[in-house]
Amino acid sequence: MIQPLYRFMIELTNGRWTSGILKKFARSKVSRYFVPSFARVYQINESEMEKSLAQYSTLHDFFTRKLKEGARNSDQNPESIISPVDAVIEDLGLIEPGHVITVKGKEYSIREMLGNEKKLEKYSGGHYMIFYLSPSHYHRIHSPVSGTVVDQWTLGKKSYPVNKYGLKYGKNALSGNYRTITEVKHSGGGFVSIVKVGAMFVNSIEVIHEGEELVKGNEMAYFSFGSTVVLLFEKDSFQPLSTIRVPFDVKVGEKIGTML
Repeated sequence: MIQPLYRFMIELTNGRWTSGILKKFARSKVSRYFVPSFARVYQINESEMEKSLAQYSTLHDFFTRKLKEGARNSDQNPESIISPVDAVIEDLGLIEPGHVITVKGKEYSIREMLGNEKKLEKYSGGHYMIFYLSPSHYHRIHSPVSGTVVDQWTLGKKSYPVNKYGLKYGKNALSGNYRTITEVKHSGGGFVSIVKVGAMFVNSIEVIHEGEELVKGNEMAYFSFGSTVVLLFEKDSFQPLSTIRVPFDVKVGEKIGTML
């Protein structure tokens, strides 16, 4: 009974009023009583959490939990690009002519995703990679590269499911959902756009990095609920690891490819 309830609450689409109610509940004191059962249903690894279950005052606090120091280590090769999240890599490939990516047999427009005509051309022919975070994952986002933030902007209003069924059957989840885009010029000289896509609640993405400089492996944002990160790489600037076969489980700091 508990598992279907959580999946209904967290993974299905929602409207403005229902999502508002659930958001209010997740931040309420009474929600702390659901933390132990949530952890059990989603098999959360408690040994790597910064605090014990009893120390989380709300479900929201638990969703946005930090990990113990040393629980994740970043690949230190200066030419490596790392995973920004604990997630499942659901898809990767080349951005096709017309600024389109094809995910689960469905086309998504990079033009709509970025909402910025001036930035499109540099990504045409480049790589994309899609990371899905389920409710069971650690929800904090770390920088995949060291570099300088050249731009950051927010688009969209509503949030629809971005799990594998949402990507396959939903309507423009990646390019239409509420999302925050951070464009970075990395240490290798190329550009990468880090697209943080909301999945459950409007405004569920909190950007926490300060200043314009990012350090590979450092926290830069977090999600309140399970969601998705899309990395878009400038053409001829990135080579993904040949060992990645989707769907592919990955953790923060693990190497996903190399700068060119």
